[in-house]
Amino acid sequence: MSTITQVPRPLPEQLVELIAERFRIIGEPMRIRLLDALREGEASVQELQAAIGASQQNVSKHLGVLLRAGIVSRRKDGNFAVYAIADDGVFELCDHVCGGLRRQLENLDALLPGGTSR
Repeated sequence: MSTITQVPRPLPEQLVELIAERFRIIGEPMRIRLLDALREGEASVQELQAAIGASQQNVSKHLGVLLRAGIVSRRKDGNFAVYAIADDGVFELCDHVCGGLRRQLENLDALLPGGTSR
């Protein structure tokens, strides 16, 4: 589990840019699918390709972006590259986003006729 550090307020411009870049990197649907597949443990490109139904070239391209950002790690196993999560803080972020989406949907459901949250 990662530790939360105190961030200066207001956020320095350079930090704002770094945060925005991190969101851009993980904000791509294919990368979210890859991260989700790696949640269970390390996997090769071929295993990830089979798990998410994408081409080897597409999987490799997105893994390269995640690797350069330090979100995943890579090791060689014979002729295969095996990837794993290097920054599990990405899952905490996903959990927060999913929780926010759930609350938003519950609020919307309560407003709609016939909603179940009344």
